[in-house]
Amino acid sequence: MAALGFVLGGLLLARPQQVADRVAPAFPASRLWLVRALGVRLLVQHGAVFALPDRPVVRTSSAVDLLHAATMVPFVASPHYGRAARISGGLAAAYAAAALAVAPRSPGS
Repeated sequence: MAALGFVLGGLLLARPQQVADRVAPAFPASRLWLVRALGVRLLVQHGAVFALPDRPVVRTSSAVDLLHAATMVPFVASPHYGRAARISGGLAAAYAAAALAVAPRSPGS
């Protein structure tokens, strides 16, 4: 899962316009810096999980994804940002839940 998140982050950073054109054509070109910023966050976040897949890192990563999903909620009805917000927030929420489900158990539990 971390490798997939890392690849997605790289794609968002390297080809933001192509990703936006495919998944959210109404997304304003003037806001592609947001796509790149998300790409950087995903590279750092999933790179950390890939490098150190222990419970605290996975839980922190999940919390970051849940926070991201929550910040997308105000935009889901927007004509320009709605589709991107639904996709990005939905994927973040799904990743957070899945990561917690497969996170290594802490010692002694």
